[in-house]
Amino acid sequence: MNDYPLNSPLAQIFLAAIMTFVAMVILVPVLLGFVRLFGFYTIVEERQCKVYMLFGKVVTVIDQPGLHWLIFKLGFKAPLVNFLGKCHTLDLRLDQEYIRSTPVNSEEGAPMGIGIWYEMLVSDPVAYLFKNADPRGSLAANVGNSTVRCLSNMKLADMLQNRHPMSLTVRTEVSPQSQAWGYSLGSVYIRKVHFRDAGMIKQIEEKVVNRLRQVTSAIKQDGTNQVNIIASTAEQQAAIEFAKAAAMRPQIVGLALKKISQDPEISRALFNVLETQNILNSEAAITLIPKNANLLGELVAATQPAKSASVK
Repeated sequence: MNDYPLNSPLAQIFLAAIMTFVAMVILVPVLLGFVRLFGFYTIVEERQCKVYMLFGKVVTVIDQPGLHWLIFKLGFKAPLVNFLGKCHTLDLRLDQEYIRSTPVNSEEGAPMGIGIWYEMLVSDPVAYLFKNADPRGSLAANVGNSTVRCLSNMKLADMLQNRHPMSLTVRTEVSPQSQAWGYSLGSVYIRKVHFRDAGMIKQIEEKVVNRLRQVTSAIKQDGTNQVNIIASTAEQQAAIEFAKAAAMRPQIVGLALKKISQDPEISRALFNVLETQNILNSEAAITLIPKNANLLGELVAATQPAKSASVK
């Protein structure tokens, strides 16, 4: 019934695999945990620092990432550190902070608010732990105080425009004190400068709106003036050309009549046509009667209505 005895090669391979799995998953972590518990080694991650203390004194500081054997660094003190001492783990990564609306006053007395952004990192782990109870809060307070002290009573135009020199001024003021606390101050940048008084903001908005209205009105008026100038120039030129044409008309008509008068028949026919045309265009009543009809003509003319024409 037993096809695979325990001494067979396949059973031995299977048993060795199970033992290896148990050793790697359970025994090795437990063994490494006991070794780490007794302080034989430690693992430091990237941008991390460990400060070991024993009986109130710093025995070693490890800030290089990797595997470190404490038994070689501390000797017989290594097993005592985890039981009688203390290990502080510090984060050495670059951190940043933003302080909003620090109140300052300009030289003109305008209440301003300055938003300042800065970077910091732990440069001296021992000083960071023991020289200040709250290095981060103290650094923020120092940056805020330096901002008020260095940037107050500046001209309003410089405060609104020259942010880079303002940032350098604050960084120069804060850096020496932050070094003493184990904090290295990185970049400092003034990100926002704004007015804090709501009434002043409203007044500035009203002035800007009024100025925009004035500029808009000036632009419209200038455009109207330009159009009027163009229209006046065009009317002047047109009037000049019409005057020239009116002055030349008699000359042209006179030359034409002179040529027509050279032929008596054409001249007589032209004036007859013109006279007839004038008579037809007038509103007078016309009555045609035969010749040598003196009394008849008077009677017919008396009986005709106004603005009527008849042919007899």
